[in-house]
Amino acid sequence: MPIPDSPMVVVLASGRGERFIASGGQGSKLQAEIGGRTVLDRTLDAVRRSGLPWHVEDAGHPGMGDSIAAGVEATRDAAGWLILPGDLPLVHPQSLRIVAEALKASAVVLPTHRGVRGHPVGFARECGEALRALNGPLGAAPVVKAWAARGATTTIEIDDPGIVTDIDTLADLQAVRTKLSAGSS
Repeated sequence: MPIPDSPMVVVLASGRGERFIASGGQGSKLQAEIGGRTVLDRTLDAVRRSGLPWHVEDAGHPGMGDSIAAGVEATRDAAGWLILPGDLPLVHPQSLRIVAEALKASAVVLPTHRGVRGHPVGFARECGEALRALNGPLGAAPVVKAWAARGATTTIEIDDPGIVTDIDTLADLQAVRTKLSAGSS
């Protein structure tokens, strides 16, 4: 059961995976198998276990900005949004809850792991109009920049390497497979 007044997790699953294919990968990186399950299934499992409401945006948009805009538009009544690319199969459910909780005190929440920025990036309800206006390949960077200029962003360190472990190349996929077969996540 979703946690009341929680932000919506928008899982981005529209990308073409051009870097994955260029690196020798076959087909969609989100459908690549890791231990008998797809990359996207593993990401969605963490989202489900977080207890937060969620929406998968998989309509094949031309750029990340377009995908974010469509996902936020489809969930426009949400209390806020956590933008999570579908290619983070090791993200922990607790990491999503930490970002959601931090949104109670900031318009934009930027999670990091050992100083490296990761996902999900959290946006409060007041960011909705700007998120719905996004397009192109830059994702939500313009919205983050605008709210940073207002001093309304918070960076939080999360002890979860899964927030920075995405699948962009065949080598990334193999590294995650190796990590999981070794019993760590």
